[in-house]
Amino acid sequence: MASIDSLRTLLVEQLKDIYDAEKRLTKAIPKLIKKSTSDELKTALQHHLDETEEQVGRLEQAFEQLDMAAKARTCAGMKGLIEEGDEHAGDDYDDDGLRDAAIIGAAQRVEHYEIAAYGTAIAHARLLELDDVVSLLTETIDEEKAADKKLTAIAESVVNLDAATEDEVRMAGRRSRGAPAMAMMGRGVSARSSAHDRGGRSSRRSRR
Repeated sequence: MASIDSLRTLLVEQLKDIYDAEKRLTKAIPKLIKKSTSDELKTALQHHLDETEEQVGRLEQAFEQLDMAAKARTCAGMKGLIEEGDEHAGDDYDDDGLRDAAIIGAAQRVEHYEIAAYGTAIAHARLLELDDVVSLLTETIDEEKAADKKLTAIAESVVNLDAATEDEVRMAGRRSRGAPAMAMMGRGVSARSSAHDRGGRSSRRSRR
């Protein structure tokens, strides 16, 4: 267990954690690419794998800025996310689109974890006035945010539509068609109610 005696030491420990996480991902992402069936998803994952390898290099540069050799410390969080992602990708699915949707979910959980980790490290580096480290980590966090946005676009435009069953599509269609019908019924009831009220008032005036 590390002994944390300063913000600089805390930053170093955070970088060790992130360094381990990124190195694990260089081995994990190829497995997800192999399991994916959507060409767009495969391309996005391959692109981010290339970025991840560059991010490992940036972390090594950050360690150099701190006059330290790059060293990893087991990142339990990333280790768990990768294991969960492998498990989901290996499940039995009735449709390949469902597996792709699960892979995107697993990949986005990883992205959100990384965005949080880099965000904290950047804040601490900024407090320590380590501008070169801030610049290196900012370049990476921007890539993580872009990757997350790309995965969301793929999920919404391709994969999740492919994963929807015919019954789900039919039900969605019925709900969309049913909404105007219910609105018309509501207007009809309102109109009958108004007519009834007018009739009642006329009847009371004639009796008076």
